[in-house]
Amino acid sequence: MWPDEYAFLLDDAEEVDLHIPPVEQSDGPTEKAITRKALKVRISQQDFEKIWPLSEARYRLSGRFSSKAITLITNNPHYQKWHPSEGGSVESVSDSGQKYTTHYVMVHFLLDDVRESVAA
Repeated sequence: MWPDEYAFLLDDAEEVDLHIPPVEQSDGPTEKAITRKALKVRISQQDFEKIWPLSEARYRLSGRFSSKAITLITNNPHYQKWHPSEGGSVESVSDSGQKYTTHYVMVHFLLDDVRESVAA
């Protein structure tokens, strides 16, 4: 299961389609292009560093995505176009008057349906 303490990161997630181009094989036929469902999320650099250890593993979700599972894309070469990227930054002022900057990262999670097996 996706850890509850990171559930808020998916609150503003956008469902998108990833269009993966065909791969030419030197020793055989070209693979077909495929489309994968994904979640696109803008999260703070600090939060991204916290979830980095969860990358490339599959986690079931609860809430509005209860029948889904996600995998954080980080360095899989097949999904290079969707590796984490710069998400901009926001300048803010704290309650004490100190200026600070929050840096953001755009990340993609592969989104899969989860099917429960039923005992016969």
